[in-house]
Amino acid sequence: MNGKATTRAKLERGRGALGPALELVHTGRAPTRAVLTAELGVTRATAGAVAAELEALGLIRVDSRPGAAAGSQGRPSHRLSVDDTGPVVLAAQIHADGFRAALVGLGGRIVATAPARRTVTADPAQVLGEVVEVGAGLLRAAGRRCVGAGLAVPSAVAEPEGTALNPLHLAWPAGAPVREIFAERVGAAGIEGPAFTGNDVNLAALAEHRHGAGRGAQHLLCVATGHRGVGGALVLDGRLHTGSSGLALEVGHLTVNPEGRPCYCGGKGCLDVEADPLAFLTAAGREPGPEVSLLQQSRDLLRTDGTDPTVRRAVEELIDRLGLGLAGLVNILNPDRIILGGLHKELLEADPDRLRAVVADRSLWGRSGGVPILACTLDHNSLVGAAEVAWQPILDDPLAALAP
Repeated sequence: MNGKATTRAKLERGRGALGPALELVHTGRAPTRAVLTAELGVTRATAGAVAAELEALGLIRVDSRPGAAAGSQGRPSHRLSVDDTGPVVLAAQIHADGFRAALVGLGGRIVATAPARRTVTADPAQVLGEVVEVGAGLLRAAGRRCVGAGLAVPSAVAEPEGTALNPLHLAWPAGAPVREIFAERVGAAGIEGPAFTGNDVNLAALAEHRHGAGRGAQHLLCVATGHRGVGGALVLDGRLHTGSSGLALEVGHLTVNPEGRPCYCGGKGCLDVEADPLAFLTAAGREPGPEVSLLQQSRDLLRTDGTDPTVRRAVEELIDRLGLGLAGLVNILNPDRIILGGLHKELLEADPDRLRAVVADRSLWGRSGGVPILACTLDHNSLVGAAEVAWQPILDDPLAALAP
């Protein structure tokens, strides 16, 4: 190979390493250039050139004067971090009690957020227009470059068309073309970059895997209940498992009580209506009010009246239903970690031994019954997950995605 060909090959290898290098810094797995070199399997010179290129793109910072750690020997490595003045993406989440918009930088850092809105009308175009208007206001105030937009919705999202097939807890029509509407509103507002849409729990699981309680898991199961209903997601080797058309892991429609409440799907006793905030308030004998969201009412009840016998019985009832559903999923999916979000996180914290015992008792194998069950750790993880899908083109190929 002649000199020019060798140089060209090195350049191509370096460019090919930009995406993997950025993802390592983005997820906190390469805090120094030495770790980056080892993780990429390249020379120190190549890792240095890759880091310098990402810094020139305004995506990361390279600290060329790091302090040596106490007791360390040898030359300390340059520290790497995301550039907290760099570009952002617009992230938004729709739920039964309103919506929230935010600007999110690399590293899953929420840069700015607008107060939650509590009105979601039956017209998805109107709601998404309001969401984008709020996001555009955040961008104007921040003065930051936007490189994409992501939206989390409480519905299965069919791929590749991006339609919300079952927005059961919204008054939206089934099959609403949410991705198309969102992308059109984003473009009309002059916001740069592509627009993406996904199921809220799928996106929460992705965020937790990259930045939260799911880090390091190879087979991560996430189950959560937010404002209404129950959702689930599976992350395999760092990638969401969404099935052949985006509809996998509709765990809310597992039957956990054959004699239970009618479900919006037409069934009876589904996890969706047996283990969500409304089910908890009902089991605790509380009449839901309109003042704050059902999720917040449930959290407040646990915090202020958690020792009340009626509330304790409601906690145990929901834990038993949730545990039954989790055990079925463990038997089918054999995850190496389970993370719980929303009210399920609060139930785990209220009585972790009971939940783990129910799952273990219903699992087919002892090892499956011992799968770790943890609480989600990120605030607004669906928002962060919506940002993750908007960041993905940059993580895949920073030069191509950020080319003028």
